[in-house]
Amino acid sequence: MLVIYTITRDEIWDILEGYDKNRITVGSLGSHSALDISDGAKDEGFRTVVVCQKGRERPYLKYRRIIDECIVLDKFSMIVQEDVQRRLRDQNTIFVPHRAFSTYVPYDDIEGKFAIPIFGNRFILRAEERGVERNQYYLLERAGIRQPKRFKSPSEIDRLAIVKVQEAKRKIERAFFTATDERDFWEKAKERIAKGVVKEEEVNRAVIEEFVLGTYFNFNYFYSPLRGEVEFMGIDRRLQTNLYDFITLPARQQLEVEVVLQNIEIGHMGATIRESMLEQVFEIGERFVEATKKEYPPGIIGPFALQGAVTKEQEIVIFDVSPRVPGSPVIGTTSPYTKYAYGVQMSVGRRIAKEIKEGAETGRLKELVT
Repeated sequence: MLVIYTITRDEIWDILEGYDKNRITVGSLGSHSALDISDGAKDEGFRTVVVCQKGRERPYLKYRRIIDECIVLDKFSMIVQEDVQRRLRDQNTIFVPHRAFSTYVPYDDIEGKFAIPIFGNRFILRAEERGVERNQYYLLERAGIRQPKRFKSPSEIDRLAIVKVQEAKRKIERAFFTATDERDFWEKAKERIAKGVVKEEEVNRAVIEEFVLGTYFNFNYFYSPLRGEVEFMGIDRRLQTNLYDFITLPARQQLEVEVVLQNIEIGHMGATIRESMLEQVFEIGERFVEATKKEYPPGIIGPFALQGAVTKEQEIVIFDVSPRVPGSPVIGTTSPYTKYAYGVQMSVGRRIAKEIKEGAETGRLKELVT
C-alpha cells in the first residue's frame, strides 16, 4: 500500500517560528495572479519573490517596482526541490497559492513536499478537482447552496445542458459546449474530438449540468481568521474566447461561419449587483466558509470565489468554486464594495498582505498558514 507523506500544520508552524517576522517576503508562482499578489504586498511594505518557468518570466522582470526577485526554473514543478525551498525559507517567505500553482505542481507535492508556510489552506486546493470525493460540489451541498442539476450520463439530458470537458492541450482550461439531448451531445463531442479540442477519455469524464439561464457573476470573498469575518470583495465577469467574439457577429454571419465554439477565459471586467441582492451574496459566502471549517479544518483562509448566475427569479445558483486566489485583478480598480468597507478600493493581493501584516504585528501568523 502506497503511503503518501503529508506535511503537518505543526511542522509549518515550526518553520514559521524560525522566521524574522519583521522581514517577511510574500511569494507566488509566476502565472495567474502573481502580479496582483505582488502589487498588494508592495502596497503593505513587503518584499516579494516570484517563482517563474523559463520562457514565461518576462512579465515579472518587466514590473520590477513590485517584483524584488524572480527565481527562474526549467519547470514550475521544480519549486518543490530542496534548494528552491531553501531560498524561499531563507527569505522568510509566506507563499500565496493560486490556480496555476495547483495546476503545475502536483497536489501530493503541495501537501507532502512543499515545506513553505502557505497563506491559506493547502489541503482544500484539491477540492477544486471534480473527480475527488469531497470536491467543490460536495462542499456546496454541505453549505446548502443552490447548484445546477447534474446529469450522470448524456442519456439523462432532458433540457438545455452545458458540458464541461478538460481541454486536450491545456490542463488549466476546460472546453465547454451545450447540448439539448444525448444525440446532440455526441455530435458536438465527436466534432471536438476530431478537431483535437478534447480527448475521448475526457469526454467520458465530462461534467454535464443544466444550463442555468441568468446573468453570470463571480462573487469574490475573503475570510479573515483574525477578525472571524467573511468579507465580500466584489464581482467580476469573465471575457471568454472565442464565444464572446462570435456572439458579437451579426446573426447572418454567425450562420455562415463554421467554427467550434469554446469558452476560454481570457480576461475580466468588473460588475456590481443590485443592493437588494447583497443579503443573498453575504449569506452564501458565510455558508460556504462554515462548510469548509467542518470538512477541511481549519477551513478557508483568505480569498475564494463562488462563480454562478442570478436567475430572473433573483435566485443565485453557484456552479464553480475557487478555493484560493480567484485571479480577478480587476477587483482592485472596479469594486465599490471594498471602498465601502475600507474607504479605499482594495485588491485581493493587498487584502492578503493586510492580513499577513496584521498577523505578524499581533503574533497570530500561525492562524493564517498551513
